[in-house]
Amino acid sequence: MGASVLYMSMSLDGFIAGPNEGPDNGLGDGGDRLHEWIFAGPPTGEGGVPGRPPGVNGAVMDEVMETGAVVAGRGTFEPAGGWGGDHHGGVPIFILSRSPEDEEARWPLVTYVSDVTEAMAAAKEAAGTRDVLVHGAGTAQLALAAGVLDEVQIHLVPVLLGEGRRLFENLGPTHIELEPTRVLEGEGVTHLRYRVAS
Repeated sequence: MGASVLYMSMSLDGFIAGPNEGPDNGLGDGGDRLHEWIFAGPPTGEGGVPGRPPGVNGAVMDEVMETGAVVAGRGTFEPAGGWGGDHHGGVPIFILSRSPEDEEARWPLVTYVSDVTEAMAAAKEAAGTRDVLVHGAGTAQLALAAGVLDEVQIHLVPVLLGEGRRLFENLGPTHIELEPTRVLEGEGVTHLRYRVAS
């Protein structure tokens, strides 16, 4: 079975979105800067899927696109327009929500789940031997608290946003150990990968 892996671009001061984040401003003011490394390749013409960036960044993007399922929260899913119902390659998408909506007719790949443990178990089963891509600050914090997040991959961008949404803001006093497993230097970004210690 694959691992559940949080993939997030983050500023050096810990932000994943700039200030004034909202439905029409999903990454907040200036937050697009955190994803410039992803969009360095030519456009694919396939919805919101960026083209493959060159070099190390492209290899990391290949890993993301090889994941077998997605788990995210509504705060990530809705500003992204639900990724048009297909994040990548037709993999199943599990959305954490306290008030699930029936979107199966519109987006058959999307399943709403109210519990992070159930969402992660369903995603891992659906992904088989492939990893599960985890998105969003709220989802990451819930998954860490529940002990169902296996790895953290941070795409660290050399910028200080100063304010906005922090990735690990609401974890509380819990001490969570991370074991470094890889550091890759890409163009304009450092890719850090950690295993969550049991």
